[in-house]
Amino acid sequence: MRMLWPNPLDDVTDDDLERLYGFPEDLDRPWVQVNFVSSADGAATLDDVSAGLSNPADKRIYLMGRDLADVVLVGAGTARAEGYRGARTNPERQARRRRLGLSELPPIAVVSGSARLDPGSSLFTDTAVPPIVITTASAPEDRRAALAEAGADVLVAGDEMIDPRAALEQLDARGLCRINCEGGPHLFGELIAEDLVDQLCLTVAPMLAGAGAGRITEGRTGEARRLDVASILFEDGFTMFRYRKRA
Repeated sequence: MRMLWPNPLDDVTDDDLERLYGFPEDLDRPWVQVNFVSSADGAATLDDVSAGLSNPADKRIYLMGRDLADVVLVGAGTARAEGYRGARTNPERQARRRRLGLSELPPIAVVSGSARLDPGSSLFTDTAVPPIVITTASAPEDRRAALAEAGADVLVAGDEMIDPRAALEQLDARGLCRINCEGGPHLFGELIAEDLVDQLCLTVAPMLAGAGAGRITEGRTGEARRLDVASILFEDGFTMFRYRKRA
């Protein structure tokens, strides 16, 4: 992997990635990084999943995002489509988190306004850390109870619809302020609409997906947000952009 900008570098190491993608120090509020991959013509998936658009360089950045975060935030649709389970690690990655003062593994926080999640799915049964479910007061009590019984920490953020700001406040109250969001498009759209995206890590795959697949954002429209380019990496035709919210 090469860095094209701001400082050209022929061989980007994991230490370089940690420096580039690290969260700000001394945070006093939730800070949201969003990770996405898209085709050159803007598709968010191939055959309804993102794996076909990825490559080893993109996966390195994806795993680094998890390693540096307090919590992984994801929408329920993406969690189901991608077959989410608990985060994994290895000794090297454990050492990185330990050095940074982070927990051994970040929990997965799934956003579902209806709490329509399967308590028997791998998200609940194949994890070393209890997942978090962010839902609404209107979600049926029996569903919320079943998810809690399956081991989830169930948070209520909003009455009829998810309130993104309340969701982040709930995570922050648990000491989870370094937030790595992995989609999906509806959740990303809500975060944009509320101006809650601090950094976007976008890998552009050198392929045309054609019609059918959706964009990386869906849902509510809102004011356009100006970003600054923070870094550009490149490998095997894949370009990894990192954008920061303009101060």
